[in-house]
Amino acid sequence: MATNSRPRKASGSTPLGDFFTPGRITALLLSVLVLIFIFENTRSTRIRLLIPEVTMPLWVALLATGLIGLFLGMYLTHRRR
Repeated sequence: MATNSRPRKASGSTPLGDFFTPGRITALLLSVLVLIFIFENTRSTRIRLLIPEVTMPLWVALLATGLIGLFLGMYLTHRRR
């Protein structure tokens, strides 16, 4: 007799139940919050960094600051290992 090597799914399990994992739900919610943040902060702002002054949307300035912080944090934690 041939045996089925595929694992059985639990009763009530649906393809959508396998797709919506906690990590994917969290990523989806964060993506929606980021889009709301971007659309609420589209006005331009002046930023002065030592001598030059630039005008850019507020969300770009905050995103750049966040990315710089993220990369510095990753660099410092990687260096300690």
